[in-house]
Amino acid sequence: MEVIPAIDLRDGRCVRLVQGEKGSETVYSDEPVEMASRWEALGAPRLHVVDLDGAFTGSPQNLDVIQEIVQAVKIPVQLGGGIRSMDMVHKVLDLGIDRVILGTAAIFTPELVSKCSEEFGEHIIVGIDGRDGLVAIEGWESTVEMTVELLAQRIAKVGIKRVIFTDTRRDGTLRGPNLEATKKLAQSSGLKVIASGGVSNLEDLRAVKSLKPFGVEGIIMGKALYSGAISLKEALQVMED
Repeated sequence: MEVIPAIDLRDGRCVRLVQGEKGSETVYSDEPVEMASRWEALGAPRLHVVDLDGAFTGSPQNLDVIQEIVQAVKIPVQLGGGIRSMDMVHKVLDLGIDRVILGTAAIFTPELVSKCSEEFGEHIIVGIDGRDGLVAIEGWESTVEMTVELLAQRIAKVGIKRVIFTDTRRDGTLRGPNLEATKKLAQSSGLKVIASGGVSNLEDLRAVKSLKPFGVEGIIMGKALYSGAISLKEALQVMED
C-alpha cells in the first residue's frame, strides 16, 4: 500500500491548511521543489501535489513551481486543484504530470470526466471530498446535495478506475482518518481508493492498511509528516510489513 506525501502549494510555498480553511495556513517550506526532492530521497513512491490557489480560483496558479517539481524528481507526481477543462488537462500532462486529479469538474462537467477517462485512461483520477457524507467542492468552500457514494458510482460508470477520498472534517486535524466512510465508498463503488486526511500515528496507518481487501490502495499524508508526528520511513515500514 502506497504512502504518498502531500505538497500543498499556495503562493509558491508549501503549506498545510486545517479542514481546507484559508485562514488556517501553516507554511512548512518556501522551497517546495526541495521538499519534493526530500520526500523522494526518503523513499516516497509518488507525490501528491495540490494547487490550493487553483482550487480556490478555478484555474492552476502555480504551474511554474509544479513544472520544477516534476523536473526535479524521478517518481510520478499526481496533481489537483482547479483543473476544470480539457485544455488544462492537456497542459498539465504535457508538463510531465502522471495523474491528473479532477474534483469540482466531476460535479459540474461530468462529460469532461468521461471524455478524459476515454482519452487518458488511468492518468485521470477523481478527488472526492466529503463533508458529513455530502460532496464538498471549489476548495471545500461549499457542498452539493449529492452523497460521496453516488458520485463515486457515477464516475465508475464512465470508466474512472481510481479516486482519492478526503473527509474534509479530518484533513489537517490529526484526528484519525474516517475509516468507515472510506470503506463504504470503496465497497459501494468498486473503485480503487486512495485515502486522505487525518492520519496522526502509526495505529491510524495500520487501520488504513486493514482496508486493503476492500480496494483501498494508499494513503496521502501531510500534516503528520510535516509536524514530525510520523516519519516517512516509519510509515513506509508499516505499509510494507
